[in-house]
Amino acid sequence: MPARASFLIPFAVCCIGVALFSVMDAAMKGLSLAIGLYNALFWRAITGTLLGLGLMLVTRQRWPDRAVLRLHMLRGSVVALMAGLFFWALMRMPLAEAIALSFIAPLIALYLAALLLGETIGRQAIGASLLGLVGVGVILSGRLAGSYDRDALLGALAVLASAVLFAWNLILQRQQAQRASPIEVAFFQHFVMLGVFAIGAPFFARLPTASSIPLILLAAGLAFTSLAALAWAYARAEAQRLIPVEYSAFLWAAMVGWLAFGERLTLNTAAGAALIIAACLMTARGKRATIAHVEPGTA
Repeated sequence: MPARASFLIPFAVCCIGVALFSVMDAAMKGLSLAIGLYNALFWRAITGTLLGLGLMLVTRQRWPDRAVLRLHMLRGSVVALMAGLFFWALMRMPLAEAIALSFIAPLIALYLAALLLGETIGRQAIGASLLGLVGVGVILSGRLAGSYDRDALLGALAVLASAVLFAWNLILQRQQAQRASPIEVAFFQHFVMLGVFAIGAPFFARLPTASSIPLILLAAGLAFTSLAALAWAYARAEAQRLIPVEYSAFLWAAMVGWLAFGERLTLNTAAGAALIIAACLMTARGKRATIAHVEPGTA
């Protein structure tokens, strides 16, 4: 198969995966507002785990060795906390703004890679980080100027905290690369998240209402499918060629947020997102995009 043709299929799958993640974020926002954040995460994790278990059995996936299993458990735990912060924020701020702020994660991952993997941070990466911080400042300036309420500002801070965890998730994902199939990755992420959320089940879990069940099924199906799609795409094409696709999540989030929740895209959000994306692309060129994909819908 020609090189161009062999890239087009992973490229298309990556585009679909990013779009599905954005729709999943909207579904989780609506579900969290309807039945509460904990129950939205808990029931999505149950549904995703059952779906993944069925696929693991049907496709006869092998059980991971001890080292890979430890990696699954660590990454799933990190993603559980990351998802809690991110979706808590989504209940308080527009989708597009939350996605834009979360794009700072790959820049944070550069410093975590230096700390955890011993990588060297070059001047271009440092300059890109400063540009990314300017982008974050531009987005937050609208909130600090009083255009938004205090609750929404707390949501923005929660997204930034989630981005730190997501940066750690990117490092773990690099270590996980080529060691597990897309179905295995998606199953264990949901399974470990379910284990984390189950701790609070005796106190917070409630049976979902009949009207919320379709949203639970939709969110779980979209999360599992998009996770598997991106894992499949990144296993078959260079990250440096796919990373730019991930920033289309901002456009999807703006469109879905407007259609589903009537959210308006502000100039501050668009300008800040452009600066952060430019910073990430600068880093990708300098580092040959060795960091894995950046869409926070990995939650």
